[in-house]
Amino acid sequence: MAIIVDKIQKRKDIALACKDLFITKGIKNLTISEVASTAKIGKGTIYEYFKNKEEIVFEIIDILILEHNIDKKIRIDSKPTAKEKIIEFFNFFHDDKYMQLRELYKEFISINLSNQQQDMREFQSKCFDNYLGWFREIIEDGIAKNELIPEAINLANGLFVIGDGFFITNSCTNINKNLKEELNTFFDTLFKLIGVKK
Repeated sequence: MAIIVDKIQKRKDIALACKDLFITKGIKNLTISEVASTAKIGKGTIYEYFKNKEEIVFEIIDILILEHNIDKKIRIDSKPTAKEKIIEFFNFFHDDKYMQLRELYKEFISINLSNQQQDMREFQSKCFDNYLGWFREIIEDGIAKNELIPEAINLANGLFVIGDGFFITNSCTNINKNLKEELNTFFDTLFKLIGVKK
């Protein structure tokens, strides 16, 4: 009797088996042979599930983002104020808990900027829209609870992009030695401007 393989699960299993390898070596330094060896499958099997190494990173990111979002929602929902929720929202960029996901995210950004694959751009756009929508909800909730001035919603898109900007700048330079401190200072200053004076 033939063994039935769940191809979706097998694809996930292969990708996750290679996660640490991608983090430690980076995508440019890897060969498909190393990926196959790490996943304990033949090189040909890799090509049954993925077109290239970039697609494997894409799959790993997709899996880990789903897990990350569950944890992120719990952490954000546990915060009592809009300011604390917003700071928690941006913890991804410096919290040690997310270090592996950040390293893979850097690989993903690198691939996306240099390779312009349509499926990756669509995935990135979908993630951007989801996270921006989530961020806007936090600000709208802060306005509804009279913690933020109504005009704060006009800053939502810019503030959201600033988080990525801080992260990318920090990853490419030595300008922000302590990203957590830099973000906290930024939000302390921002909330003096958009927080409701009581």
